[in-house]
Amino acid sequence: MPNEPSESAEDARRAPARRITMQRQGPILVDGPVEVELEDGTTVASDRWRVALCTCRRSRRYPWCDTSHRKRV
Repeated sequence: MPNEPSESAEDARRAPARRITMQRQGPILVDGPVEVELEDGTTVASDRWRVALCTCRRSRRYPWCDTSHRKRV
């Protein structure tokens, strides 16, 4: 049926919500594990209990934060 939700949409509704913490001058903290799809379509994953995603783009390990944002304010 065209109006029925897909299996993945149904799974998403049943999955527990992820906590995301925003910081004014720092990374976005996401309770893991996570998969991140990059601009070029590649996917990177982390199975850590919390990950820090870079928002300043200075990280040498992008998309993971390496605290490079602390060096310039």
